[in-house]
Amino acid sequence: MRPTFEANPSAERMVRLQIESRDIRDPRVLDAMRRVPRHLFVPAGSRATAYEDHPIGIGHGQTISQPYMVAFMTDALELRGGERVLEIGTGSGYQAAVLAELCRDVFTVERIPQLAAAAAETLSSLGYTNVSLRTGDGCDGWPERAPFDRILVAAAAPSVPDALRKQLADNGVMVIPVGDWKRTQEIVVARRTAGAIAIERSIGCRFVPLIGRGGFPE
Repeated sequence: MRPTFEANPSAERMVRLQIESRDIRDPRVLDAMRRVPRHLFVPAGSRATAYEDHPIGIGHGQTISQPYMVAFMTDALELRGGERVLEIGTGSGYQAAVLAELCRDVFTVERIPQLAAAAAETLSSLGYTNVSLRTGDGCDGWPERAPFDRILVAAAAPSVPDALRKQLADNGVMVIPVGDWKRTQEIVVARRTAGAIAIERSIGCRFVPLIGRGGFPE
């Protein structure tokens, strides 16, 4: 389920300087960020800068998120190991790989077929067997596999999409950037308890827009 990778000095340095130094302390999250070979999830021409403190373009107007942002959102999910997690916005597959290190099953949705195909190939080649991927409108989630213990949305929405709210299990947590995609957004942590969802606002961020019925028009 979880592949074995050689020690990666670049990833170790990334974690120490960019993530631990910004108060991410969960040892499981830190270990996952050390383990996943980020350079294999970016275009070949960008591999020399794969572990630097910024997002990287992956084509089709999309990016692989800044390492700290991946760690921050993952940490906010409060994963313990047995969860079923829905990810919206597969992109290169890097965030899905990090999640796969920390939970039981990952279900990830990507709207751009070329990115979905490339991510599926990378994840498979690295040996991740607990990731299921499909192409579609992420705003719809994956109702056939719902409910999910955790949901992570890797694109900015104007608000939390209703379909995703409905697919979050009781005692579940959703992490999603909310706001105008042309400006700075903020990370929102949504928790479902006894059928009601409580919203907690967190740090500022910049993400590509969530396109679809519960997001922004294309």
